Amino acid sequence: MAVPTVLPHLDAVQAALATAGLTVYLGGAPTSAGWTPPDKYAVLYADAGTAVRESLGDRRDHFEALVQVTCVGASMDRALWVADRVRLALAVPLAVAGRASWRPEELGGPPVQRDDDVTPPLWFLPVQYRLQSIPA
Repeated sequence: MAVPTVLPHLDAVQAALATAGLTVYLGGAPTSAGWTPPDKYAVLYADAGTAVRESLGDRRDHFEALVQVTCVGASMDRALWVADRVRLALAVPLAVAGRASWRPEELGGPPVQRDDDVTPPLWFLPVQYRLQSIPA
């Protein structure tokens, strides 16, 4: 029995978003001196996932995880543009080696918000997705 792991799933989400033409950061945007944020990008956050029991035989090879894609833009329109690209990128099953994946399930999130704690201000929209897979 192969125990499912989160990193291949996270890599698949990141690859799908990059293929959609998005700049993607993991766990937060860079904070290094001199970094200038692009006018639109996505930040990917993930939990560790859960190996789910698939039968009374206690085989824990089904996998579920929650990921959040925070869509960021220099304007509200830009943040929503990123959200549209994310939705399109995740509208198909993810390619995870050795796994058969469901299409990510969009769970939504709060409305677009403006972050005035950064200069210049940015707009952001967190959207959560549930990932699920089984052995191929």
